[in-house]
Amino acid sequence: LPLSLSLSPAPAACAAAEPPLRWEPRCRQQLRHLRDGGGIAARLPPRLEGRWVSTGCEVRPGPEFLTRSYLFYANRLFKAHQFYYWDPSCHDPSYSLVIKGKLRLRQASWITRGATEADYHLHKVGIVFHSQKAMREVTSWINQTSVAGCGGFLPPGRSWVPGALYELLSARGERDCTAPLGFTMHELSLVRVETRFQPLPQPQQSGSRLVEELYLGDIHTEWGERLHYRPTGYQRPMQSAVHHVHPCPACGIIYRADEHHPPILPARSPLPMRLGGSWVSTHCEVRPAVLFLTRFFTFHSSNHTWEGYYYHYSDPLCKQPTFTIYASGHYTPGVPSSKVRGGTELAFRVTQARVTPMDTVTVTMLNSSEPGSCGLTSSWSAGVEQDITPTNGCLALGIKLPHTEYELFSVEQDAQEHRLLHIGERPTDGSSPDSPDKRPTSYQAPLVQCAAAPEESPTYLSLKYTGRKDASGKEALKPLPLAFLLFIALLVLRWD
Repeated sequence: LPLSLSLSPAPAACAAAEPPLRWEPRCRQQLRHLRDGGGIAARLPPRLEGRWVSTGCEVRPGPEFLTRSYLFYANRLFKAHQFYYWDPSCHDPSYSLVIKGKLRLRQASWITRGATEADYHLHKVGIVFHSQKAMREVTSWINQTSVAGCGGFLPPGRSWVPGALYELLSARGERDCTAPLGFTMHELSLVRVETRFQPLPQPQQSGSRLVEELYLGDIHTEWGERLHYRPTGYQRPMQSAVHHVHPCPACGIIYRADEHHPPILPARSPLPMRLGGSWVSTHCEVRPAVLFLTRFFTFHSSNHTWEGYYYHYSDPLCKQPTFTIYASGHYTPGVPSSKVRGGTELAFRVTQARVTPMDTVTVTMLNSSEPGSCGLTSSWSAGVEQDITPTNGCLALGIKLPHTEYELFSVEQDAQEHRLLHIGERPTDGSSPDSPDKRPTSYQAPLVQCAAAPEESPTYLSLKYTGRKDASGKEALKPLPLAFLLFIALLVLRWD
């Protein structure tokens, strides 16, 4: 949202803090769940063998609407399908790519903690068009290229042949006509596999089922950079075709598809843009360069104000807090996006912000910042929140106040009937979408609605901590005094 965070490689300023608790039970429960690591485990090195599929329609910068189905073999070979569409429901297919190659896992990434770096080699890439329109459009891109051997990819006016497979890349033939499509498989150079357990849905059922998710490298938000970009963040994860969430209507449809029979997901109407209420991250999020964070927002539709918490961490499970940012401001009524079908364009203005450092590295960095550039000079201490509005933000964290960002939002409902909020993807280069031409064309990981719009402004409890040593000599977190907690408990009883 409208926080301009500099992604320059400052020490551990790339991490963040413990969540404040909110009185709606679902919000509080999810924040605690995230704080405890979300029940997630990661295998290093990851085990990739088997098929992985998208869980729904994905949106890449551009925008591009697609679904994916990747099959990894035990001998390191892989066969991947990417299915592209005209619409945000992935109901109207445009063309399909079939990609064959070899992948070799290397060492743990020294840039993106928790990820594994990999090398890949493409053997073949083929394309199947699903309409004359798609064939004409893609052919025009390729025929305009200056790449040797691609100028006459298909003669102009060539009739569409359903099911025909055309070769875009051949390692043996030394031909590569994929660049005009903005195609790369650099996503395979950064890999992470997470496992978690999904509780069985029926109250009478006990136990849980295994869910495996495959995170691959992110796609650069600037089209001109994507061919050269080496990922440091992730795309929306795919899930194991065997161990996926239930229900997942899209999983089976995508699993059964191939390049000649693309998955056709059910057409869906976009939900009305009702932002009122509270929304929280579904898991620990990773942004390029490398930020681990969770987010928690409340929107007040009656007066178009918003407030949000950004909890930053130093680890991929979001268990080691470094700093928290609280921000608030106003937003404009949304209008349908002319560029991204199904999206809504808004402008957000942040006018106030507060920062809570949560570790000694962040405290040291803030206390070393230029006087007058980030709160009171040399006054920062762990667990103590400070208002940075009087200094117009915090230069050390790249926060400018007041600040306006041009956003893209979308609301949808998942198979479990949870309302999901998609907020525009942050620019890969760490800049801010501070003008209409920089407005996002893709989305970050979704937030789930944890509380409906309150009738009055909600009450927050932000747990303040003061550092102390535990028995092992490590810094521990000391909660608020018991008397104060009892006072809060009485407030809760009155609130209920």
